[in-house]
Amino acid sequence: MSARPAKAALFEQLAADGISHMFGNPGTVEQGFLDELERHDLTYVLALHEGAAVGMADGYARAGRRPALVQLHSGVGLGNGIGMLYQARRGGSPLVVLVGEAGIRYDAMDGQMAADLVAMARPVTKYATRVTDVRSTLRVLRRAVKTAMTPPLGPVVVVLPADIMDELTSEPAVPTSVPDTRSVPAPQAVREAARLLGPARNPLILMGDGVAASGAQRELTDVAERLGAPVWGVNCSEVNFDTTHPLYGGQTGHMFGKDSAKVVAGADAVLIVGTYVFPEVFPDLDSPFDPGARIVHIDLDAYEIAKNFPVDLGLVADPRLALAALAAELGPDGPAGPDSADRAARLPERARTRTPASTAPAPAPAPEADASLMDVFARTLAARAPEGLTVFDEALTASGPLARHLPPREPGRFFQTRGGSLGVGIPGALGIKLARPELPVIAFTGDGGSMYTIQALWTAAREDIDAKFVICNNGRYRLLDLNIAQYWGELGIAPHDAPGSFDLTRPDIGFADLARALGVPARRVEKADEVASAIEEMWAHQGPYLIDLVID
Repeated sequence: MSARPAKAALFEQLAADGISHMFGNPGTVEQGFLDELERHDLTYVLALHEGAAVGMADGYARAGRRPALVQLHSGVGLGNGIGMLYQARRGGSPLVVLVGEAGIRYDAMDGQMAADLVAMARPVTKYATRVTDVRSTLRVLRRAVKTAMTPPLGPVVVVLPADIMDELTSEPAVPTSVPDTRSVPAPQAVREAARLLGPARNPLILMGDGVAASGAQRELTDVAERLGAPVWGVNCSEVNFDTTHPLYGGQTGHMFGKDSAKVVAGADAVLIVGTYVFPEVFPDLDSPFDPGARIVHIDLDAYEIAKNFPVDLGLVADPRLALAALAAELGPDGPAGPDSADRAARLPERARTRTPASTAPAPAPAPEADASLMDVFARTLAARAPEGLTVFDEALTASGPLARHLPPREPGRFFQTRGGSLGVGIPGALGIKLARPELPVIAFTGDGGSMYTIQALWTAAREDIDAKFVICNNGRYRLLDLNIAQYWGELGIAPHDAPGSFDLTRPDIGFADLARALGVPARRVEKADEVASAIEEMWAHQGPYLIDLVID
């Protein structure tokens, strides 16, 4: 291989790995390799804020199931992207983040923007490193891709000093070798899992996004039906289980451990698949499981198994393969122990009949006179949705009507915020649309959350990305209202007006005007009789479009 600058070799390596997009915001210390980018077949998606760049890459990686490339500018750019990197780390998104810096030769100078970038990145990434020798530039890049794409998936940061990028290297660019970690438990381990779970009178399944990452939705359903076990989402932001299935219980919640404890109370056997337990902001320090409950945990991430509470059997294995083996061990009719009839009798009627997900009854619409504007919008959207509609739901306090009328059922068609970050909805939808351009994509976000990354609308207009956006505008950080009400109740504090810092109406934000200023057509909807025409106008428009939906 002939020598060429590392900044040119870098793009050869990206091409070898099939990476076609770079999401970023440019800076002076990256000017060398960004100038080189113009000579290569790679699309640079310009964001006006680093949080939006990382959010787009996150959506792209989640929808495409492939690595997403991000470029950030030195310490200030990395700092702006930290919140979104935290979300990607908690959610397991395979991001490869290239952070530019002035150069190794300036290490002793403590100059402008100087910072220990690797140390900054470590708490919010799976791996962080710095290229210090030009002869290992491509080696380090391949290691980054391999690390990001090896379960448990996660973001990786590579710091690129500008002087190293200008030096010559003869390293060949070859495709990255990503190890295949799919594994099935040993037969005796599968038999032990069936022995622990099969005789249960009150079995329960807790699931997370490791199911979707493995493509194990069908296998999870098979096991749930064989056990007759309700299925609850824990760290669940994608379609891991058809939410219209009669065995679907709901989500445990992400805020208070007491909510999760209520879900698992009374279960004498619990199967945990593809999630950490439990991810609340305020988790219970004592085990929420009943004494004597038998716990089986399946995950590719060994760290998460028995991390907080003991388990009877932990299986570091691919969820799809492990669940398939467990279903076969349980048999097509499930365990036939002495308690099986009694257990079946206690299940809901539609769970006892094991109604197939494809024929599960649709939720009844709310009566028109009693319906909220959000409910009217969700019902109308469901009735007029194009085939394959894909939803990114960040508007968590408005999620009820979406779940009723657009229940998550099909893998790859529903995404939700994770990791606690606000502002992922708009850029996440853009990333999904770029990764899967054939899908009609719509994002729901709150008025507060949208303002974290509203600049992403400009990118949507610039790149003509045909995604749609709905701002669920209630003039407040509504989730904080709900959380503080529970806080008052726990401490015996009399209810009173919420803090003024939760209010977003002084002044009112003109989202439609703001969207139009950023190049995206928009419309404000305040009444139920405006909904149908707004949705029709939204789908008729080719390109990005925003609806400012004013709700209570």
